[in-house]
Amino acid sequence: MQADPSTDKFFQSKVLGHPAGLFVLFFTEMWERFSFYGMRVLMVLFLTWAVIGSNPGWEWPSEHAGALFGTYAGLLYLTPILGGFVADKILGYRGAVVLGAMIMMLGHFCMALETEATFLIGLALLVIGTGLFKPSITSIISHMYKDLPKKKDGAYTIFYMGVNAGAFFGMMLCGYLGEKVGWKFGFGLAGIFMLFGAFQFWLARPLFGTIGAAPDKKSDKTAAENFKAGQVLDDDAIINENQKPKAEVEEKRNPFTLVDKILTGIASVVGFIFLINDPASKIYNIKLLPATIKMGSNELDGPWTILLLLGLVPFLILVISRIVRYTPVVRSRMIAFVIFAFITVFFWMSFEQGATSLVIFAKDYTNRFLYGNDALIFNIVNLLLTLGPLIIVTWVLFRLFAETWREIKASNIVLGLSFVGVWIIGIWMIQRDLNTEAIEFKYQTYERPVLDEEGLPVMDKKTGKAQTEFVPVTEATLLTAETVTRQDTATFSSLEDVKKGTLVNLHKEGDAFVHLNEIQEADVRQQIDLYKAESAIFSGTVIGPKSGMVEVTASWFSILNSFFIISLASFFSKWWESKYNPSPAMKYGLGLIIMAAGFGVLAFGSYGLEEGSEVKLSMMWLVFAYLLHTMGELLCFTGWSFYGE
Repeated sequence: MQADPSTDKFFQSKVLGHPAGLFVLFFTEMWERFSFYGMRVLMVLFLTWAVIGSNPGWEWPSEHAGALFGTYAGLLYLTPILGGFVADKILGYRGAVVLGAMIMMLGHFCMALETEATFLIGLALLVIGTGLFKPSITSIISHMYKDLPKKKDGAYTIFYMGVNAGAFFGMMLCGYLGEKVGWKFGFGLAGIFMLFGAFQFWLARPLFGTIGAAPDKKSDKTAAENFKAGQVLDDDAIINENQKPKAEVEEKRNPFTLVDKILTGIASVVGFIFLINDPASKIYNIKLLPATIKMGSNELDGPWTILLLLGLVPFLILVISRIVRYTPVVRSRMIAFVIFAFITVFFWMSFEQGATSLVIFAKDYTNRFLYGNDALIFNIVNLLLTLGPLIIVTWVLFRLFAETWREIKASNIVLGLSFVGVWIIGIWMIQRDLNTEAIEFKYQTYERPVLDEEGLPVMDKKTGKAQTEFVPVTEATLLTAETVTRQDTATFSSLEDVKKGTLVNLHKEGDAFVHLNEIQEADVRQQIDLYKAESAIFSGTVIGPKSGMVEVTASWFSILNSFFIISLASFFSKWWESKYNPSPAMKYGLGLIIMAAGFGVLAFGSYGLEEGSEVKLSMMWLVFAYLLHTMGELLCFTGWSFYGE
């Protein structure tokens, strides 16, 4: 077999035994994952964050935020079908990657504007851009290694490291900026690095030759005419399809009938409407499907009933009718694939909790405040977590520069500047945490009953008496002679020295006490007037510095998945090469069990905790849960890859 001349130029320069172009794709995918996961980790946090505060969100119920994210994630898996078609027939893979990246960049910038209209437009642009980007960049790798199948696994392993490096840096830096500085900065940073990724890829096009270029319409027309004449174009020669064994031809052909197409259309339309109806009905009260359906004396949930009857039933009829038309060998493979696909739903259902329930768990139920030695240990760990991967990826970057500086100088300059930006933000983040101190202050509190969601007193199960709590005396608090008050102490984080005895204005946001500067105080008062809410601003007197302090961001925990993947990948790889390598089915089953155990850890640790409770779970419970989830993912991914082949 002769090598494809389009790949000759591509393989002239090598980095770590692979063509330099693979590492251009590595960094392009890294920036795309940086922006994707950076936005992903912020989305639900921003939607559910308090609407009044120094860094206000929208204070949506978690159910609404989860519904919007679920629809967004569902559409991300649908648009690559159309995007792949556009890349194949019109733009070519390289053109689709650049266009998709630019559309995603616009999506991130739209979300940074923080208005409801631009936020939804931004999500739509991200869905469209991802549909063009994702299938195209992996197709470039597949095409350039088509004559070297033995190297393809290694290439995808390197590429997968780029995926996890991008996810790691994106969630760490965008998450930190979003929570600590402002949501628009987190969303905006994701867009900036998506722009860097698009530019460096486009400027590196001389390195790729004809790989991924727009399709040649003349050659496509010739291939189509050959196919109609009964000929199939092979890598070495044109082979007449009529010369193939009859059984082989029959195995490959199972054309869609008119009934198949109708069933496909019905199932697709019903599924799409169900997907859109979930957030539309919950958030905006726009019901695309009836809320309930009466069947005899029973009243059923309307959307789910329609999905099952008009979506799932036609889909099952389609699948079964097509499977029985295959030859016995293909039929058995298809049955195994359908069973596997059904089980895969549960894996992805669990995996996507990382952007919804796990983020909310970190925000509302985890103790994220560390003091003294604990804060110092965390800062050291965070320093190693940040600089370690940065040093490794920067080393790869210099290897790429050494091989391709003359040929794609402009691309390398853009890539180098983007990494300078990552280094600056990473060092600034570490320095900011190291310089943060806990300032102790005293303030007046008063006793009030604890109320449930309906405004009724919460009774203590042991004593039978109404539960009470002490809360700050704010500007809006009216004290009576019967009100029980006391002096309490607490801490707020500060980057500046605040003198002892200083009277400061504070605002409680979640579990944190925030010292409001003049600008923040003006913003909070404006929000109070806008939403006609009671002022929660209160005064306190500074006692003095207490110790070093770190407030771990809720988004920080999400980086653990990428970190554990990078750390454990070599261990699992050696396990698969040993004599104890389990079967793919065993790997997948074991992976699901371990992933379920991760959720079990959180359920056990949080048993008895109530919403709004002052008692929070230790960070280690969440760290251990992410470890189990990552181990489960590595097992499931290996089993999935086997069946996918």
